Amino acid sequence: MIAFWDSLSALSQDLLMTVLLLLPSLLAGGLVLRGFAPWPLVRAILRRFRVASILFVLLIAISVGMGIGLLAQERGLRHGTAQAADKFDLVISAPGSEMTVMMSAVFLQPSDMPLLDGATYAEIAGHESVSIAAPLAFGDSFGSAPVIGTTAEFARYLAEDRIEGRMWETAQEALAGALVPLEIGGGFAPAHGHGDAAEDNAHAGEPLTIVGKLASTGTPWDRAILVPVETVWSVHGLANGHAPDRSDQIGPPFDPAYFPGTPAVVVRSEALWANYALRSEFTRDRETMAFFPGAVLAQLYRVLGDIRQIMSLMALVTQVLVAAAVLLGLFILSRLFHRQLALLRALGAPARFVFAVVWSFGAVLLLAGTVLGLGTGSLAASVLSRIVTARTDILVTAPLGWSEIHFLAGFISVTLLLSLLPAAVVLRQPVVPSLRG
Repeated sequence: MIAFWDSLSALSQDLLMTVLLLLPSLLAGGLVLRGFAPWPLVRAILRRFRVASILFVLLIAISVGMGIGLLAQERGLRHGTAQAADKFDLVISAPGSEMTVMMSAVFLQPSDMPLLDGATYAEIAGHESVSIAAPLAFGDSFGSAPVIGTTAEFARYLAEDRIEGRMWETAQEALAGALVPLEIGGGFAPAHGHGDAAEDNAHAGEPLTIVGKLASTGTPWDRAILVPVETVWSVHGLANGHAPDRSDQIGPPFDPAYFPGTPAVVVRSEALWANYALRSEFTRDRETMAFFPGAVLAQLYRVLGDIRQIMSLMALVTQVLVAAAVLLGLFILSRLFHRQLALLRALGAPARFVFAVVWSFGAVLLLAGTVLGLGTGSLAASVLSRIVTARTDILVTAPLGWSEIHFLAGFISVTLLLSLLPAAVVLRQPVVPSLRG
């Protein structure tokens, strides 16, 4: 109920902000059009000068679309990265760069990191507040898909237990992410390394078999292949985490004496307060580093906030230029039909009526360009989102939000107010010379 009232309050604030931004143009329009109906004449002018009007509308639409696309895309990227880190409550690693560990553990970007030993992992996994302590093992790949060693418990948690097929039962079985081009029953041989530097024949042994397909998560893990962590250790000639008499065991508990090491441990606790306690307990100088990926992303968002300000400034500069172009364009367009306006004034049309015709003509062009720009910006944001999603494997969606609505409301108010100037200038021009021209 509290969340409902909070969302309702935020919605009310957004609506109020939009109304306040539109209020100047609404008041100006009401004063200009009071008592007059200039629309038949405006339609006639639009038909007479349709080419110039269409070009004018397209100019406005492109400018508005650029601004909306930039703002929506930045917000979509922020939301997508936050969603990608949602399953990673706490990450523990050897001391180093939190950003490097997060990029490796959450976003699966290859990097060299020191390892945590078996005793440290045993302490983490055995803590009374820990419900999941999943070691991660990197280093192999299949095509563009990284091969990640972990535990069955973490795989189920990552996919929210939505697995087509079944969980692995031996070290020769694997799970494929939703975007991996392997089907259940297919086999593959992991290569050592990633990308062009991968060594296809570095690992000897039988190919691994896909026995399950993970549900889509909208994260880089959709393009990963998950295997038992013992598999990664074994193919690199290391102990598999278990004593020789239990060498066939898959999954925890691991024997600290035969634990080869892990660059990161993903930790989950059922209680929120326990995560903070665990972070404090396992943040140790020269031993371990515990951090919340969400907190690291918040630091990154501050940088993105600066980028957003730059993008907003770019959009603002673009809008100022367009507003100047709008003003100049209205002056030019008003000169095109100045003869008709002069004739109206000579026939006795009130000055306010002529003023309303010129302003309404500009308002129609501005509103049409803004509406078209809204669609253009939405389409541009959608295309950019698909490109970013394909390149980063982070599901990025950029639907229009209140920031874009505020942007449009401010643009409409400013430009509609500026369009009063050409209408006022038309009234100051003499009638008789115009008729003689």
